[in-house]
Amino acid sequence: MTLNFTLLMGVFVIYTAMLFLLSWFTSRKADDSAFFKAGNKAPWFIVAYGMIGTSISGVTFISVPGQVFTDNFYYMPMILGFVVGYAIIALVLVPLYFRLKVTSIYSYLEQRFGFFSYKTGSAFFILSRVLGAAVRVYVVVLVLFMFIPKEMNVPFWVVASIFMALIFLYTRKGGIKTIIWTDTLQTTFMVTAVVVTIYAVSKELGFGLGEMFGNIRDAGYTKMVNWDWSASRNIVKQFVGGTFVAVAMTGLDQEMMQKTISIDGAKAARKSMLTLGGTMVIINYIFLLLGAVLALYVSKHGGLAGMGLEKTDQIFVSVATEHLGSIAIAMIFAVGLISAAYPSAAGALVSLTTAWCVDFAGFKHRADLINDEAKRKRIRNRTHSIFTLIFIAIIVILHLISNDAVIVLVYKIASYTYGPLLGLFFFGILTRCQVHDRAIPYIAIASPIICFFIQQYVFDFGFSLLIVNGVLTFFGMWLFKKR
Repeated sequence: MTLNFTLLMGVFVIYTAMLFLLSWFTSRKADDSAFFKAGNKAPWFIVAYGMIGTSISGVTFISVPGQVFTDNFYYMPMILGFVVGYAIIALVLVPLYFRLKVTSIYSYLEQRFGFFSYKTGSAFFILSRVLGAAVRVYVVVLVLFMFIPKEMNVPFWVVASIFMALIFLYTRKGGIKTIIWTDTLQTTFMVTAVVVTIYAVSKELGFGLGEMFGNIRDAGYTKMVNWDWSASRNIVKQFVGGTFVAVAMTGLDQEMMQKTISIDGAKAARKSMLTLGGTMVIINYIFLLLGAVLALYVSKHGGLAGMGLEKTDQIFVSVATEHLGSIAIAMIFAVGLISAAYPSAAGALVSLTTAWCVDFAGFKHRADLINDEAKRKRIRNRTHSIFTLIFIAIIVILHLISNDAVIVLVYKIASYTYGPLLGLFFFGILTRCQVHDRAIPYIAIASPIICFFIQQYVFDFGFSLLIVNGVLTFFGMWLFKKR
Protein backbone atom coordinates (compact mmCIF):
# COMPACT_ATOMS: atom_id res chain seq x y z
CA MET A 1 0.00 0.00 0.00
CA THR A 2 1.09 3.54 -0.69
CA LEU A 3 -0.14 4.55 2.73
CA ASN A 4 1.73 2.18 5.02
CA PHE A 5 1.07 1.58 8.71
CA THR A 6 3.94 3.74 9.96
CA LEU A 7 2.87 6.72 7.87
CA LEU A 8 -0.77 6.34 8.90
CA MET A 9 0.17 6.20 12.57
CA GLY A 10 2.30 9.31 12.18
CA VAL A 11 -0.60 11.22 10.66
CA PHE A 12 -2.95 9.88 13.34
CA VAL A 13 -0.68 10.85 16.24
CA ILE A 14 0.04 14.38 14.92
CA TYR A 15 -3.63 15.04 14.20
CA THR A 16 -4.72 13.72 17.59
CA ALA A 17 -2.10 15.89 19.31
CA MET A 18 -3.58 18.94 17.58
CA LEU A 19 -7.02 18.03 18.93
CA PHE A 20 -5.69 17.59 22.46
CA LEU A 21 -3.96 20.98 22.27
CA LEU A 22 -7.19 22.66 21.14
CA SER A 23 -9.06 20.75 23.84
CA TRP A 24 -6.66 22.04 26.49
CA PHE A 25 -7.25 25.66 25.43
CA THR A 26 -11.04 25.33 25.34
CA SER A 27 -11.48 23.32 28.55
CA ARG A 28 -9.58 25.54 30.97
CA LYS A 29 -11.81 26.49 33.93
CA ALA A 30 -14.62 24.46 32.38
CA ASP A 31 -17.67 23.82 34.58
CA ASP A 32 -21.14 22.33 33.99
CA SER A 33 -22.19 25.38 31.98
CA ALA A 34 -19.22 24.98 29.62
CA PHE A 35 -19.64 21.20 29.33
CA PHE A 36 -23.38 21.30 28.59
CA LYS A 37 -23.91 24.66 26.81
CA ALA A 38 -20.48 26.30 26.21
CA GLY A 39 -21.54 29.11 28.54
CA ASN A 40 -24.08 30.21 25.89
CA LYS A 41 -21.29 32.10 24.12
CA ALA A 42 -20.69 29.98 21.01
CA PRO A 43 -20.37 32.08 17.78
CA TRP A 44 -23.17 31.12 15.35
CA PHE A 45 -20.91 30.91 12.27
CA ILE A 46 -18.44 28.61 14.08
CA VAL A 47 -21.29 26.31 15.12
CA ALA A 48 -22.73 26.21 11.57
CA TYR A 49 -19.35 25.45 10.02
CA GLY A 50 -18.43 22.80 12.58
CA MET A 51 -21.80 21.06 12.29
CA ILE A 52 -20.98 20.26 8.65
CA GLY A 53 -18.37 17.80 9.89
CA THR A 54 -20.77 16.32 12.43
CA SER A 55 -23.56 15.93 9.86
CA ILE A 56 -21.31 14.34 7.24
CA SER A 57 -19.28 11.96 9.42
CA GLY A 58 -17.17 8.99 8.37
CA VAL A 59 -20.17 7.27 6.80
CA THR A 60 -20.68 10.00 4.20
CA PHE A 61 -16.93 10.26 3.68
CA ILE A 62 -16.65 6.57 2.74
CA SER A 63 -20.10 5.42 1.59
CA VAL A 64 -21.62 8.32 -0.37
CA PRO A 65 -18.81 8.54 -2.99
CA GLY A 66 -18.93 4.77 -3.42
CA GLN A 67 -22.70 4.72 -3.90
CA VAL A 68 -22.47 6.87 -7.04
CA PHE A 69 -21.02 3.84 -8.86
CA THR A 70 -24.40 2.06 -8.61
CA ASP A 71 -26.92 4.79 -7.66
CA ASN A 72 -25.74 7.85 -9.64
CA PHE A 73 -26.74 11.14 -7.94
CA TYR A 74 -30.00 9.72 -6.51
CA TYR A 75 -28.80 10.82 -3.05
CA MET A 76 -29.10 14.51 -4.02
CA PRO A 77 -32.92 14.86 -3.69
CA MET A 78 -32.53 13.73 -0.11
CA ILE A 79 -30.01 16.54 0.49
CA LEU A 80 -32.44 19.06 -1.00
CA GLY A 81 -35.02 17.70 1.43
CA PHE A 82 -32.53 18.41 4.21
CA VAL A 83 -32.71 22.12 3.34
CA VAL A 84 -36.47 22.19 3.95
CA GLY A 85 -35.94 20.26 7.18
CA TYR A 86 -33.31 22.71 8.44
CA ALA A 87 -35.69 25.59 7.67
CA ILE A 88 -38.40 23.92 9.79
CA ILE A 89 -35.89 23.49 12.62
CA ALA A 90 -34.82 27.14 12.38
CA LEU A 91 -38.35 28.54 12.31
CA VAL A 92 -40.17 26.15 14.67
CA LEU A 93 -37.89 24.19 16.98
CA VAL A 94 -35.05 26.64 17.67
CA PRO A 95 -37.38 29.39 18.99
CA LEU A 96 -39.14 26.77 21.14
CA TYR A 97 -35.92 25.55 22.76
CA PHE A 98 -34.69 29.07 23.48
CA ARG A 99 -38.04 30.13 24.91
CA LEU A 100 -38.01 27.19 27.33
CA LYS A 101 -34.28 27.68 28.17
CA VAL A 102 -33.63 23.93 28.02
CA THR A 103 -30.37 22.05 28.51
CA SER A 104 -31.85 18.74 27.38
CA ILE A 105 -34.33 19.35 24.56
CA TYR A 106 -36.45 16.43 25.81
CA SER A 107 -37.42 18.39 28.92
CA TYR A 108 -39.96 20.06 26.57
CA LEU A 109 -41.88 16.77 26.58
CA GLU A 110 -42.12 16.84 30.38
CA GLN A 111 -43.56 20.34 30.33
CA ARG A 112 -45.96 19.43 27.53
CA PHE A 113 -47.13 15.91 28.47
CA GLY A 114 -45.48 14.67 31.66
CA PHE A 115 -42.85 12.47 33.25
CA PHE A 116 -43.24 9.32 31.12
CA SER A 117 -43.21 11.23 27.83
CA TYR A 118 -40.04 13.01 28.92
CA LYS A 119 -38.22 9.80 29.84
CA THR A 120 -39.43 8.04 26.68
CA GLY A 121 -38.14 10.84 24.45
CA SER A 122 -34.73 10.90 26.09
CA ALA A 123 -34.47 7.09 26.09
CA PHE A 124 -35.20 6.92 22.36
CA PHE A 125 -32.56 9.57 21.72
CA ILE A 126 -29.98 7.59 23.71
CA LEU A 127 -30.82 4.44 21.74
CA SER A 128 -30.73 6.32 18.42
CA ARG A 129 -27.49 8.14 19.06
CA VAL A 130 -25.63 5.15 20.51
CA LEU A 131 -26.50 2.95 17.51
CA GLY A 132 -26.15 5.64 14.83
CA ALA A 133 -22.85 7.05 16.07
CA ALA A 134 -21.42 3.59 16.64
CA VAL A 135 -22.12 2.69 12.99
CA ARG A 136 -20.41 5.88 11.83
CA VAL A 137 -17.34 5.30 13.96
CA TYR A 138 -17.19 1.63 12.98
CA VAL A 139 -16.52 2.61 9.34
CA VAL A 140 -13.42 4.57 10.23
CA VAL A 141 -12.10 2.13 12.82
CA LEU A 142 -12.44 -0.64 10.23
CA VAL A 143 -10.37 1.32 7.69
CA LEU A 144 -7.69 2.05 10.29
CA PHE A 145 -7.66 -1.64 11.22
CA MET A 146 -7.10 -2.61 7.56
CA PHE A 147 -3.76 -0.79 7.56
CA ILE A 148 -2.31 -2.71 10.50
CA PRO A 149 0.08 -5.41 9.24
CA LYS A 150 -1.38 -8.89 9.71
CA GLU A 151 1.80 -10.15 11.31
CA MET A 152 1.27 -7.76 14.25
CA ASN A 153 -1.84 -9.80 15.24
CA VAL A 154 -3.62 -6.75 16.70
CA PRO A 155 -7.27 -7.62 17.47
CA PHE A 156 -10.00 -5.34 16.10
CA TRP A 157 -11.30 -4.60 19.58
CA VAL A 158 -7.92 -3.12 20.58
CA VAL A 159 -8.07 -0.61 17.71
CA ALA A 160 -11.67 0.31 18.61
CA SER A 161 -10.73 0.72 22.28
CA ILE A 162 -7.75 2.99 21.59
CA PHE A 163 -9.77 5.18 19.22
CA MET A 164 -12.64 5.62 21.68
CA ALA A 165 -10.27 6.16 24.62
CA LEU A 166 -8.65 9.10 22.83
CA ILE A 167 -12.05 10.65 22.14
CA PHE A 168 -13.05 10.13 25.77
CA LEU A 169 -9.91 11.91 27.00
CA TYR A 170 -10.19 15.01 24.84
CA THR A 171 -13.92 15.56 25.53
CA ARG A 172 -14.25 14.60 29.21
CA LYS A 173 -13.53 18.07 30.61
CA GLY A 174 -14.54 20.70 28.05
CA GLY A 175 -17.63 18.92 26.70
CA ILE A 176 -19.64 20.84 24.12
CA LYS A 177 -17.34 23.88 24.33
CA THR A 178 -14.42 21.74 23.14
CA ILE A 179 -16.54 19.98 20.51
CA ILE A 180 -17.68 23.22 18.87
CA TRP A 181 -14.10 24.35 18.23
CA THR A 182 -12.55 20.99 17.33
CA ASP A 183 -15.37 20.43 14.82
CA THR A 184 -14.18 23.43 12.80
CA LEU A 185 -10.71 21.91 12.48
CA GLN A 186 -12.15 18.56 11.46
CA THR A 187 -14.56 20.03 8.88
CA THR A 188 -11.72 21.92 7.21
CA PHE A 189 -9.49 18.85 6.85
CA MET A 190 -12.33 16.63 5.65
CA VAL A 191 -13.52 18.96 2.88
CA THR A 192 -9.93 19.64 1.82
CA ALA A 193 -9.32 15.89 1.45
CA VAL A 194 -12.34 15.49 -0.85
CA VAL A 195 -11.46 18.45 -3.10
CA VAL A 196 -7.81 17.40 -3.42
CA THR A 197 -8.82 13.81 -4.26
CA ILE A 198 -11.19 15.01 -7.00
CA TYR A 199 -8.33 16.97 -8.54
CA ALA A 200 -5.87 14.06 -8.24
CA VAL A 201 -8.21 11.45 -9.76
CA SER A 202 -9.25 13.79 -12.58
CA LYS A 203 -5.61 14.46 -13.36
CA GLU A 204 -4.88 10.72 -13.35
CA LEU A 205 -7.70 10.23 -15.88
CA GLY A 206 -6.35 13.08 -18.00
CA PHE A 207 -9.35 15.39 -17.47
CA GLY A 208 -9.43 19.13 -17.05
CA LEU A 209 -12.32 20.69 -15.09
CA GLY A 210 -14.62 21.00 -18.11
CA GLU A 211 -13.75 17.54 -19.40
CA MET A 212 -14.43 16.06 -15.98
CA PHE A 213 -18.00 17.39 -15.88
CA GLY A 214 -18.60 16.35 -19.49
CA ASN A 215 -17.43 12.76 -18.92
CA ILE A 216 -19.44 12.44 -15.70
CA ARG A 217 -22.56 13.63 -17.51
CA ASP A 218 -21.97 11.40 -20.55
CA ALA A 219 -21.53 8.36 -18.29
CA GLY A 220 -24.95 9.05 -16.74
CA TYR A 221 -23.71 9.46 -13.18
CA THR A 222 -25.36 12.88 -12.72
CA LYS A 223 -28.90 11.43 -12.90
CA MET A 224 -30.80 12.62 -9.82
CA VAL A 225 -34.37 11.60 -10.63
CA ASN A 226 -35.81 8.12 -10.15
CA TRP A 227 -39.59 8.01 -10.70
CA ASP A 228 -39.95 4.28 -9.94
CA TRP A 229 -42.33 4.18 -6.96
CA SER A 230 -41.20 0.70 -6.00
CA ALA A 231 -37.57 1.85 -5.63
CA SER A 232 -36.24 3.07 -2.30
CA ARG A 233 -34.37 5.80 -4.25
CA ASN A 234 -37.59 7.24 -5.73
CA ILE A 235 -37.25 11.05 -5.89
CA VAL A 236 -40.37 11.76 -3.85
CA LYS A 237 -39.39 9.28 -1.15
CA GLN A 238 -35.89 10.75 -1.10
CA PHE A 239 -36.98 14.40 -0.89
CA VAL A 240 -39.77 13.93 1.66
CA GLY A 241 -37.66 11.45 3.60
CA GLY A 242 -34.74 13.91 3.61
CA THR A 243 -36.95 16.64 5.06
CA PHE A 244 -38.06 14.52 7.97
CA VAL A 245 -34.67 12.89 8.47
CA ALA A 246 -33.20 16.38 8.92
CA VAL A 247 -35.92 17.38 11.38
CA ALA A 248 -35.53 14.15 13.35
CA MET A 249 -31.76 13.62 13.22
CA THR A 250 -30.89 17.29 13.74
CA GLY A 251 -33.86 19.14 15.25
CA LEU A 252 -34.83 16.36 17.66
CA ASP A 253 -31.27 15.23 18.36
CA GLN A 254 -29.64 16.35 21.59
CA GLU A 255 -26.14 16.39 20.08
CA MET A 256 -26.99 18.74 17.21
CA MET A 257 -29.32 20.97 19.21
CA GLN A 258 -26.94 21.15 22.16
CA LYS A 259 -24.54 23.03 19.90
CA THR A 260 -27.32 25.24 18.58
CA ILE A 261 -28.67 26.25 22.00
CA SER A 262 -25.09 27.08 23.02
CA ILE A 263 -25.29 30.09 20.69
CA ASP A 264 -26.01 33.47 22.24
CA GLY A 265 -29.66 34.11 21.25
CA ALA A 266 -32.40 32.52 19.14
CA LYS A 267 -31.89 34.89 16.19
CA ALA A 268 -28.24 33.94 15.77
CA ALA A 269 -29.13 30.25 16.25
CA ARG A 270 -31.71 30.43 13.43
CA LYS A 271 -29.11 32.05 11.20
CA SER A 272 -26.68 29.24 12.01
CA MET A 273 -29.22 26.53 11.12
CA LEU A 274 -30.22 28.15 7.80
CA THR A 275 -26.55 28.60 6.88
CA LEU A 276 -25.95 24.93 7.63
CA GLY A 277 -28.78 23.95 5.25
CA GLY A 278 -27.36 25.88 2.30
CA THR A 279 -23.81 24.76 2.95
CA MET A 280 -24.79 21.10 3.18
CA VAL A 281 -26.09 21.17 -0.41
CA ILE A 282 -22.73 22.43 -1.68
CA ILE A 283 -20.63 20.04 0.41
CA ASN A 284 -22.68 16.95 -0.44
CA TYR A 285 -22.63 17.84 -4.13
CA ILE A 286 -18.82 17.91 -3.91
CA PHE A 287 -18.92 14.45 -2.31
CA LEU A 288 -21.10 13.18 -5.18
CA LEU A 289 -18.68 14.70 -7.71
CA LEU A 290 -15.90 12.76 -6.01
CA GLY A 291 -18.03 9.63 -6.28
CA ALA A 292 -18.60 10.20 -10.00
CA VAL A 293 -14.89 10.71 -10.69
CA LEU A 294 -14.07 7.58 -8.69
CA ALA A 295 -16.74 5.68 -10.65
CA LEU A 296 -15.09 6.70 -13.93
CA TYR A 297 -11.75 5.53 -12.56
CA VAL A 298 -13.18 2.18 -11.44
CA SER A 299 -14.93 1.63 -14.77
CA LYS A 300 -11.70 2.33 -16.64
CA HIS A 301 -9.89 -0.29 -14.53
CA GLY A 302 -12.31 -3.18 -15.00
CA GLY A 303 -14.99 -2.39 -12.40
CA LEU A 304 -15.04 -3.59 -8.79
CA ALA A 305 -13.85 -7.08 -9.71
CA GLY A 306 -11.03 -5.72 -11.84
CA MET A 307 -9.74 -3.72 -8.88
CA GLY A 308 -10.17 -6.60 -6.45
CA LEU A 309 -12.99 -4.87 -4.51
CA GLU A 310 -16.13 -6.44 -3.04
CA LYS A 311 -18.15 -3.39 -1.91
CA THR A 312 -18.63 0.15 -3.18
CA ASP A 313 -17.65 1.38 0.32
CA GLN A 314 -14.09 0.27 -0.51
CA ILE A 315 -13.68 2.41 -3.65
CA PHE A 316 -12.54 5.69 -2.08
CA VAL A 317 -10.12 3.97 0.32
CA SER A 318 -8.59 1.80 -2.38
CA VAL A 319 -8.11 4.50 -5.01
CA ALA A 320 -6.72 7.11 -2.60
CA THR A 321 -4.29 4.82 -0.80
CA GLU A 322 -3.26 2.23 -3.41
CA HIS A 323 -3.91 3.20 -7.02
CA LEU A 324 -2.94 6.86 -7.33
CA GLY A 325 0.62 6.14 -6.21
CA SER A 326 0.91 9.42 -4.28
CA ILE A 327 2.07 9.58 -0.68
CA ALA A 328 0.63 13.11 -0.37
CA ILE A 329 -2.85 12.07 -1.53
CA ALA A 330 -2.79 9.01 0.73
CA MET A 331 -1.86 11.18 3.73
CA ILE A 332 -4.55 13.76 2.90
CA PHE A 333 -7.08 10.93 2.66
CA ALA A 334 -5.99 9.64 6.07
CA VAL A 335 -6.40 13.08 7.64
CA GLY A 336 -9.81 13.49 6.02
CA LEU A 337 -10.94 10.08 7.22
CA ILE A 338 -9.83 10.71 10.80
CA SER A 339 -11.45 14.17 10.64
CA ALA A 340 -14.72 12.57 9.57
CA ALA A 341 -14.65 10.09 12.44
CA TYR A 342 -13.82 12.24 15.45
CA PRO A 343 -16.89 14.57 15.34
CA SER A 344 -19.39 11.69 15.28
CA ALA A 345 -18.01 9.92 18.32
CA ALA A 346 -17.01 13.03 20.28
CA GLY A 347 -20.31 14.84 19.82
CA ALA A 348 -22.26 11.68 20.57
CA LEU A 349 -20.35 11.07 23.81
CA VAL A 350 -20.98 14.60 25.07
CA SER A 351 -24.67 14.64 24.13
CA LEU A 352 -25.31 11.19 25.60
CA THR A 353 -23.59 12.23 28.81
CA THR A 354 -25.74 15.38 28.88
CA ALA A 355 -28.97 13.47 28.23
CA TRP A 356 -28.27 10.95 30.96
CA CYS A 357 -27.07 13.49 33.56
CA VAL A 358 -29.93 15.94 33.00
CA ASP A 359 -32.78 13.57 32.13
CA PHE A 360 -32.04 10.55 34.32
CA ALA A 361 -29.42 11.45 36.94
CA GLY A 362 -31.41 14.55 37.93
CA PHE A 363 -28.79 17.31 37.63
CA LYS A 364 -31.54 19.94 37.45
CA HIS A 365 -33.86 18.49 40.12
CA ARG A 366 -32.01 16.58 42.84
CA ALA A 367 -31.26 18.79 45.84
CA ASP A 368 -28.09 16.83 46.70
CA LEU A 369 -26.65 17.56 43.23
CA ILE A 370 -27.69 21.14 42.54
CA ASN A 371 -25.23 22.60 45.05
CA ASP A 372 -22.53 19.90 44.92
CA GLU A 373 -20.32 20.50 41.87
CA ALA A 374 -17.81 17.81 42.87
CA LYS A 375 -20.51 15.15 43.02
CA ARG A 376 -21.94 16.26 39.66
CA LYS A 377 -18.47 16.02 38.12
CA ARG A 378 -17.99 12.47 39.42
CA ILE A 379 -21.33 11.35 37.99
CA ARG A 380 -20.60 13.12 34.69
CA ASN A 381 -17.19 11.45 34.32
CA ARG A 382 -18.57 8.03 35.24
CA THR A 383 -21.39 8.43 32.69
CA HIS A 384 -18.89 9.53 30.04
CA SER A 385 -16.81 6.42 30.74
CA ILE A 386 -19.77 4.02 30.57
CA PHE A 387 -20.93 5.35 27.20
CA THR A 388 -17.38 5.00 25.87
CA LEU A 389 -17.41 1.31 26.82
CA ILE A 390 -20.85 0.85 25.22
CA PHE A 391 -19.53 2.34 21.97
CA ILE A 392 -16.59 -0.06 21.96
CA ALA A 393 -18.90 -3.04 22.49
CA ILE A 394 -21.27 -2.06 19.66
CA ILE A 395 -18.40 -1.34 17.23
CA VAL A 396 -16.96 -4.80 17.88
CA ILE A 397 -20.37 -6.43 17.36
CA LEU A 398 -20.83 -4.52 14.08
CA HIS A 399 -17.48 -5.85 12.92
CA LEU A 400 -18.76 -9.37 13.46
CA ILE A 401 -22.15 -8.99 11.72
CA SER A 402 -22.01 -6.07 9.26
CA ASN A 403 -22.83 -6.92 5.64
CA ASP A 404 -24.71 -3.85 4.45
CA ALA A 405 -23.74 -0.53 2.90
CA VAL A 406 -23.19 1.54 6.02
CA ILE A 407 -24.95 4.74 4.87
CA VAL A 408 -28.10 2.66 4.35
CA LEU A 409 -27.70 1.05 7.77
CA VAL A 410 -27.50 4.46 9.48
CA TYR A 411 -30.77 5.66 7.93
CA LYS A 412 -32.47 2.35 8.61
CA ILE A 413 -31.66 2.77 12.29
CA ALA A 414 -32.90 6.37 12.18
CA SER A 415 -36.19 5.36 10.55
CA TYR A 416 -37.04 3.10 13.47
CA THR A 417 -35.62 5.02 16.44
CA TYR A 418 -36.25 8.68 15.53
CA GLY A 419 -39.83 8.11 14.33
CA PRO A 420 -41.39 8.14 17.83
CA LEU A 421 -39.50 11.38 18.62
CA LEU A 422 -40.95 12.92 15.47
CA GLY A 423 -44.48 11.97 16.52
CA LEU A 424 -44.04 13.10 20.12
CA PHE A 425 -42.69 16.55 19.31
CA PHE A 426 -45.05 17.34 16.47
CA PHE A 427 -48.11 16.22 18.39
CA GLY A 428 -47.03 18.63 21.10
CA ILE A 429 -46.38 21.47 18.66
CA LEU A 430 -49.32 21.03 16.27
CA THR A 431 -52.09 20.25 18.77
CA ARG A 432 -53.28 21.53 22.13
CA CYS A 433 -54.37 18.09 23.29
CA GLN A 434 -53.19 16.42 26.46
CA VAL A 435 -52.39 12.70 26.40
CA HIS A 436 -52.52 9.98 29.04
CA ASP A 437 -48.84 10.18 29.91
CA ARG A 438 -48.44 6.56 31.03
CA ALA A 439 -49.51 5.33 27.57
CA ILE A 440 -46.63 7.09 25.77
CA PRO A 441 -43.91 4.42 26.28
CA TYR A 442 -46.19 1.72 24.86
CA ILE A 443 -47.11 3.88 21.84
CA ALA A 444 -43.44 4.71 21.17
CA ILE A 445 -42.45 1.01 21.26
CA ALA A 446 -45.44 -0.19 19.21
CA SER A 447 -44.87 2.23 16.31
CA PRO A 448 -41.42 0.92 15.21
CA ILE A 449 -42.65 -2.69 15.54
CA ILE A 450 -45.62 -1.99 13.26
CA CYS A 451 -43.30 -0.17 10.83
CA PHE A 452 -41.01 -3.17 10.66
CA PHE A 453 -43.86 -5.46 9.54
CA ILE A 454 -45.13 -2.86 7.05
CA GLN A 455 -41.65 -2.52 5.54
CA GLN A 456 -41.12 -6.27 5.37
CA TYR A 457 -44.49 -7.46 4.08
CA VAL A 458 -46.52 -4.54 2.67
CA PHE A 459 -44.49 -1.77 0.98
CA ASP A 460 -40.90 -0.52 0.85
CA PHE A 461 -41.08 3.10 2.01
CA GLY A 462 -37.31 3.59 1.84
CA PHE A 463 -36.11 6.42 4.06
CA SER A 464 -39.71 7.73 4.18
CA LEU A 465 -40.43 4.98 6.72
CA LEU A 466 -39.38 7.57 9.30
CA ILE A 467 -42.49 9.59 8.40
CA VAL A 468 -44.75 6.54 8.66
CA ASN A 469 -43.25 5.81 12.07
CA GLY A 470 -43.86 9.39 13.22
CA VAL A 471 -47.44 9.36 11.90
CA LEU A 472 -48.20 6.12 13.74
CA THR A 473 -46.88 7.62 16.98
CA PHE A 474 -48.93 10.77 16.35
CA PHE A 475 -52.08 8.67 15.69
CA GLY A 476 -51.45 6.56 18.80
CA MET A 477 -51.22 9.70 20.93
CA TRP A 478 -54.46 10.95 19.37
CA LEU A 479 -56.18 7.71 20.42
CA PHE A 480 -55.00 8.17 24.00
CA LYS A 481 -55.70 11.89 24.29
CA LYS A 482 -57.57 13.17 27.29
CA ARG A 483 -61.14 14.24 26.64
